[in-house]
Amino acid sequence: MKLTRFLYRAARVSNDVNAATHPKRLRRRVKNKLVGRALGRAGVWRRLWK
Repeated sequence: MKLTRFLYRAARVSNDVNAATHPKRLRRRVKNKLVGRALGRAGVWRRLWK
């Protein structure tokens, strides 16, 4: 599980770095991360997948 977690985290970081080279994609990625975290903290995903 540690290896899998590491690989997924590395992929996300790699995608962040790749998006940073394109301002439009960077803005969209930051917005989507913030929206996703806000929905996660509100418990939307738990209710959605019950």
